[in-house]
Amino acid sequence: MTMIALSLLALGALELPPESDYEPIATPHFPSRLHAFVWRNYPLVTTERMAEVLGCSRPEVDGIARSMGLPPQPAISESQWRRSYITVIRRNWELLPFEQLTRLLDWSAEELAFTLREDDFLWAKLGQRKPQLEPLVYHEPTVEQSQRASEIAATVRRHFPKGVGLAKSSLFGFVEDLSSPTETSGPRPSAFEPRYCYSYFATYGDPLLDEFLDPYPDGLLDRLAAAGVTGVWLQAVLYKLSPFPWDPSLSEGWEKRLEGLRRLTNRAAEHGIDVYLYLNEPRSMPLSFFERYPELKGVTEGDFATMCSSQPGVLEYLTEAVHRVAEAAPSLAGFFTISASENLTSCWSHYQGASCERCAARGPAETIAEVNAAMAEGAWAARPDIRFICWDWGWADEWAPDLIARLPDGVWLQSVSEWSLPIERGGIQSAVGEYSISSVGPGPRAARHWEAARSRGLHTIAKIQAGATWELSAVPYIPAVRLVAQHATNLRNAGVDGLMLGWTLGGYPSPNLEVVAEIGAMDQPDPNAALRTVAERRYGASHAETVVRAWGAFSDAFAEFPYHVGTVYSGPQQQGPANHLFLEPTGRAATMVGFPYDDLNAWCAIYPHDIWASQMEKVAQGFEDGCALLRAEVVRAAGDPVYAKALADELSVAEAARLHFASSANQARFIMARDSADLEPALRAQTLAAIAEREIQAARELHQLQVTDSRIGFEATNQYYYVPIDLVEKVLVCESIIDRLSR
Repeated sequence: MTMIALSLLALGALELPPESDYEPIATPHFPSRLHAFVWRNYPLVTTERMAEVLGCSRPEVDGIARSMGLPPQPAISESQWRRSYITVIRRNWELLPFEQLTRLLDWSAEELAFTLREDDFLWAKLGQRKPQLEPLVYHEPTVEQSQRASEIAATVRRHFPKGVGLAKSSLFGFVEDLSSPTETSGPRPSAFEPRYCYSYFATYGDPLLDEFLDPYPDGLLDRLAAAGVTGVWLQAVLYKLSPFPWDPSLSEGWEKRLEGLRRLTNRAAEHGIDVYLYLNEPRSMPLSFFERYPELKGVTEGDFATMCSSQPGVLEYLTEAVHRVAEAAPSLAGFFTISASENLTSCWSHYQGASCERCAARGPAETIAEVNAAMAEGAWAARPDIRFICWDWGWADEWAPDLIARLPDGVWLQSVSEWSLPIERGGIQSAVGEYSISSVGPGPRAARHWEAARSRGLHTIAKIQAGATWELSAVPYIPAVRLVAQHATNLRNAGVDGLMLGWTLGGYPSPNLEVVAEIGAMDQPDPNAALRTVAERRYGASHAETVVRAWGAFSDAFAEFPYHVGTVYSGPQQQGPANHLFLEPTGRAATMVGFPYDDLNAWCAIYPHDIWASQMEKVAQGFEDGCALLRAEVVRAAGDPVYAKALADELSVAEAARLHFASSANQARFIMARDSADLEPALRAQTLAAIAEREIQAARELHQLQVTDSRIGFEATNQYYYVPIDLVEKVLVCESIIDRLSR
């Protein structure tokens, strides 16, 4: 268990939530829950550990696997195991009770509780509840179960004659590829400074203490620099980096973490890369903490409460802690803050400050500005030139003018570029929240806030998603590169100083990042010229024209994406062909980029179902048009070893995106037909079977892509949404549905 987990346990914070009394999702395509467990864990968990959980022998687990046509299990490396825990948790959420899930992970209950709470909204992604399940125990398969297993094996051989489920390119193979040494040139001078992003494959944990979890190996830093990135960021929790005066046990290991930060910042500087720390402070504490320190208690939310920043001691702690961090790592470039929403921090952070007797009268602007000022004071006391960036994410519109006016001189103001941008898709008008490449900013909210900041002489930063967004995060980048180039051009024209290139997704060293840097380096920004330059550099002069045309097709298509925050967080596009079809309604609510289920209303948000599906079909068709161009170019480049692989890799990303969008439309059409009261039973069955056949084809195509390209299906905070064997399972699901419809 991590030191922080042990410390929170001492405060009484770490308990697993109770399991809920509701039925898990049925798996009628498998002979039993035992078979489902072995199938889903086979590429990720050793048969020895599975056997330990089931209370049986390894040969008995192997026998279940063989009966369903699975090949011998490949070796599972330590790196793969430590990087795939979220994928393991997700696929066992409705198969194992907590007790067996912790055994499968080889964790304590406290470690799992900590991960569910702290690992990037994991509890929300899992639906904030877990079904109550009986322990899963090995049993000898019945005759009927063995017969069904044989049928599965036959289906596998028929649809996947070259093999099933096990990647030719090993899971997480891209980590080794991106970490390997490379000779590259660093970023050129640009009108945008800084340009910072997150690691493509960082894991949550304690990377400053655990060198195995290094989020920024040298090879990745070099590749990011070559793509025009000048900075990277990682999360910081102050009580992990500086002594926590009220409970020093929380800070155990802080000296080693600061040393780790110093090493990282020095090493990154050698590659021309700055390091920024993300602060979301002061962190709330469990209610038991305030039994000892009642004077610090502010707003309560669930089992936690704020450390009220209207108490001088809290502000002094923030100043001293940030000062200690900045002083310990002289190469640290700066900090950025989120001070409303995200975790509960100050009393106004979740808009409930009116319930605090101290903060109510002071109001959100004074309270939040004061928190930022306290941390900035500590940073500047250590080094006057360090950057301190205040991000307005979550600030209510009515707070912003007064809050910006109260920020200390010298801070930088960061705003989400596309926020509040008016859009129209399929005749439906709305406005963008954030996380959009399909919508080219900046929008009016950011423009207002930047102007208010400039009137005070403050620098400005645009937060964009240059690489990937929750519109689609299961590919390393969305190759709608022309949209990204136009956005960067608009920001040049808006006079923005710097760029945050993405939140925790989109940090792959992609052509998207390169084109942003190219726009920033031009005397007069020209999107078409920037696209051509990047295409020539990556794919060669003889292939550049076709690649630019393909990027244009992808961009035209992606501009039709049915954007809404509901679709972004609840839609099926992250899972794509891996998401199951359900012949009977599940009644489940889609979870945040977790389980889409068949919650069509949540997927579509403000869009009528047919319009949403039609828009997804438009996106898929446009990606097909662009892929057709790239397919022909890959064939033409067959004798060109320098650029053939680069073109094939570009095509892989685009094909995967196409399949995700097409599958999202298929799934919507399936649910619409399933639930229609106007279709005759025979026509309904025919329609559903036809859609299931299309999904079989999509799953087979995506399987072929993923077994040769380990980037597909991965995103840092969700790890793998699916692995190849899940796409084989989708075929089993569809075959089962077709069989039932034919009866």
